[in-house]
This record gives sequence, structure tokens and C-alpha cells, in this order.
Amino acid sequence: MFKAAVITVSDKGFAGEREDKGGPLVCRMLQEAGYEIEETAIVPDEKDNIKAQLIHMADVHDCALIVTTGGTGFSPRDVTPEATEAVCHRMAPGIGEAMRAESMKVTNRAMLSRATAGIRGGSLIVNLPGSPKAIRENLEVILPALEHGLEILRGTASECAVPDKEAK
Repeated sequence: MFKAAVITVSDKGFAGEREDKGGPLVCRMLQEAGYEIEETAIVPDEKDNIKAQLIHMADVHDCALIVTTGGTGFSPRDVTPEATEAVCHRMAPGIGEAMRAESMKVTNRAMLSRATAGIRGGSLIVNLPGSPKAIRENLEVILPALEHGLEILRGTASECAVPDKEAK
């Protein structure tokens, strides 16, 4: 079981003006997939606040998986991808690409998502959109592969330990 953290990025959520529906949904989906939720947080759409929370979850709580929700669009206040890139040592572009590819089957607006993913130490950080519908669509696509990726990242599996079922 891997430890996970969930960070909701929302000015209105942080100010208590909007109920956070995305963060609790991510938590439920991760728990159903076998993750232990270590901590959750709501932060405003401020790059420094997002960076500080990502660093805290990775470096202090040693969470294997950190999932953000919100702040991935075109609004000038949407800076979650930039904050993620600023704290990551290596990027994992395939995760964002997979989410957008699957979401394009639902709506052509999926191409407007700037969600990204990257690695900080032993933590994988994944950005999700803010809407519950988009969260579900995106997280369902990547969840099956994340466990193996985290095992490799954490040194508990080799890259060839699990054969790719789709390659057969």
C-alpha cells in the first residue's frame, strides 16, 4: 500500500466559498485502488502556495503519490502545472498525454488541459483537472499503471517485472 496525498487548488475552495467536490472524489478513488491517504489540503491558485504544499507532501510526508486537482486550464490564475514543473526533478509526460488522449474521446476540449506529471525524489506528482467528471475520466485511465510506476520509483520492482498485457 502506497501513501498518497491530495491537494485541491482553488481560490474559492480555499476561501470557503465553494465546496470541494474534486478532492474527496480523488481520495475515494485512490482508497478504492488501495492507496492510504496520508494528507489532504486546499490551497489557493498561487504558485508559491502550490509549490510549498507539493514539497511538504513529498519531502516531509514521503508520499509516493501526490495528486492535485484544479488549476490546469487556460485561466491566468491556473498555475498548477508550472508549480509542479518547478518542484519536480524529472517529468513524466506520458501520464498527461494518456489522460488527454482518453479525454479526447469524450470532448475535444480535453486538448485544452495543461495537466502534467513529474517526479520529486520518491514521489510522483500528477495534476488532474478540477471538475469531478474530468477527474473520474482522467484518474480511471492512469490508475492501473501507477502502481507499477511507483514500485519502480520506490525500488520495489524492476521495469520488466510486470509484462505489458496489451503487447501480447
